[in-house]
Amino acid sequence: MMKRLTDHLIIISFDCLSALDYPILKDMPHFQTILNNGAYVENVKTIYPSVTYPCHATIVTGNYPHRHGVINNTLLQPGMVSPDWNWFRNCIRGTTLYDEVKKANMSTAALLWPVTGKANIDYNMPEIFANRPWHNQIVVSLMNGTPRYQLELNQRYGHIRRGLNQPELDDFVLESTVHTIKTKKPNLLMVHFTDLDTQRHFHGFSSEEAMAAIHRHNHRLGKIIEALKESGIYENSTVVALGDHSALDENKAVNLNVLFRKQNLLSTNSKGKIINWKAYCKSCDGSAYIYIKDAHDSATLNEVKELLETLINDPHSGIEGFLTGEQAAEKGADGTCAFMIEAARGYYFLEDFEGEYIKPVTKEDAAADKKYTLACHGYSPEKENYGTILMASGKGIRPITLPSIRLIDEGPTFARLLGVSLGNTDGRVIEELLAF
Repeated sequence: MMKRLTDHLIIISFDCLSALDYPILKDMPHFQTILNNGAYVENVKTIYPSVTYPCHATIVTGNYPHRHGVINNTLLQPGMVSPDWNWFRNCIRGTTLYDEVKKANMSTAALLWPVTGKANIDYNMPEIFANRPWHNQIVVSLMNGTPRYQLELNQRYGHIRRGLNQPELDDFVLESTVHTIKTKKPNLLMVHFTDLDTQRHFHGFSSEEAMAAIHRHNHRLGKIIEALKESGIYENSTVVALGDHSALDENKAVNLNVLFRKQNLLSTNSKGKIINWKAYCKSCDGSAYIYIKDAHDSATLNEVKELLETLINDPHSGIEGFLTGEQAAEKGADGTCAFMIEAARGYYFLEDFEGEYIKPVTKEDAAADKKYTLACHGYSPEKENYGTILMASGKGIRPITLPSIRLIDEGPTFARLLGVSLGNTDGRVIEELLAF
């Protein structure tokens, strides 16, 4: 085993924290604590599609989605109103940071970290929600994480929660994190906060609500640092604050399945349920996969390609461009798709197959129906002003500012801090950040 550079690695994911947030973060006292004493990466290039579950699987594996297997947030279940998510550890191919840390006889904890259901983590409260009417939220969480640990957290702090509503959910996660640091002192702790992401989705990128969430995150970071100090492990700890993707404002939803239905590429029954499909547009918000049910159906493939070529020449189609499955794989996305499409600025994709091809989205829509949003992600990492951010301080970190790294580089670098390896990864160890 390699020499460990730290005893405790605390990875805090502030979902949807953007490189553009730096001017605000640098003036906040707790973010300043990290920035003034540690390393700062000005721009972290995310992955494609830049949605939360693939991003978090990339952070812990150092690999692109087509390699680790989590190619979208949700599964391909055409027509299902609320598809299932990639909740479980077995959705990830290959090893992870927490697997390798556990193998090295160190302790692990994860709080609402995506794709950790049923993972081999000592103290695990996975991100998973009751997705069917007969499911109970607490039971679903208990069954897929560490039961006794979660029961204690629910007994102590459950009163803070209001279901999945923000900011109360993150406030509950914060108290649970502080308690875990003080009572378990894990060698690796990974925590995922979604307050900012939620506010940006429903109120817009630069909304007052989003700015208020960043202020709350500053407070949360401060409480975590304070807990490390109270536990007596601060001097031997490394604190990392990072984002997984940025977001872009949009006000129009593109429903390509509406056109597929008109061309009889998918069909529905009298109740409006999909009963058969030849082609299906699977949303990743700012991008989408197009799947052909029968891989040998060249007629459907050609029909879809002709439609896409027509649409990208129409400035009002909402589609900026498309890739073949092979080209999508070269960018790290799912190579089993027939095509991958990218939304133009101001647009995003939904999976509706009834109604209008393009639906204007208003604030009222976003407030009334969780399907509609005013900002989202999933776009290509090549999009302008779309980078995320990383900052780290403490043991094993060199005070340095780097212009850029890639999201795939984070996992190998975190593994090196704890003296383990993720093996042959798409990303590399950013040795410039590390104090050996």
